[in-house]
Amino acid sequence: MTDIFHSIVSRLSDSGINSPRLEARMLIAHVLGIDVDSLPADIIVSEKQQNQLSLLVERRIAHEPLDKILGYKEFYKYTFKVNSDVLSPRPDSEILVEEAIQIIHQKGIDSVLEFGVGSGCLILSILADCPSVCGLGLDKSDAALKIAQANAASLGVSDRIKLERFDYFKDKLRGAFPLIISNPPYIPTTEISKLDIEVKAYDPLTALDGGYDGYEHYRRLSQIVPSLLAPQGFVLFEGGAGQADMIASIFVKAGLRLIKKVCDLSGIERCIILQK
Repeated sequence: MTDIFHSIVSRLSDSGINSPRLEARMLIAHVLGIDVDSLPADIIVSEKQQNQLSLLVERRIAHEPLDKILGYKEFYKYTFKVNSDVLSPRPDSEILVEEAIQIIHQKGIDSVLEFGVGSGCLILSILADCPSVCGLGLDKSDAALKIAQANAASLGVSDRIKLERFDYFKDKLRGAFPLIISNPPYIPTTEISKLDIEVKAYDPLTALDGGYDGYEHYRRLSQIVPSLLAPQGFVLFEGGAGQADMIASIFVKAGLRLIKKVCDLSGIERCIILQK
């Protein structure tokens, strides 16, 4: 690799970036407009590209997340457009997608509703894997809905999903859905300032803040989800570390039946599955 590569690696490493060599390759490939696997050993960049790289490196050493800089994030099997208007997809959330797809196949489910669609990584991954399923994705952010729409088009599922503005604290919805999913905000308000800078400074606050104890959104959803579920319908929630029991309790009190709690790869009970 050339001097420019080693220079970027050094700057990223000195700033505490965990994978400086990989990220340097990704930043260079992004500026060159090529796949990272196609990056040549002898990197040649123009003056304009050098300036672009310098700006991107400055953003990264300020701990802006790499995916927000590149404008995309890999999740599950797919690539999703992201920006500051949406929560960056996390690998932890893939377990919810996998569990939902399993239920769809087992029960012959043909539609899914998501509250708080964000980038669309959850519901769109499900639709991309299940060609016979249609979806409704709701979010109160117009900016997030635009990102989700772009991702739906990229994955070729635009004809099978409706994306609509909806605030479940204010708006009303009717219907009977066999499957509902949601990854609502679940960070207690007082804990947000303690989050990693890459999260608290670059993910939208509305996608993080779960109220004084982290369960405000679950309590609200428990007031509306049971009436929206079809008979024997399923609802899958994501929760934070140590929250699964309380989330399950909230919805059991609302009349649903706990099916199971599923751990992510770190052993955290991440996905809570309930049934009407």
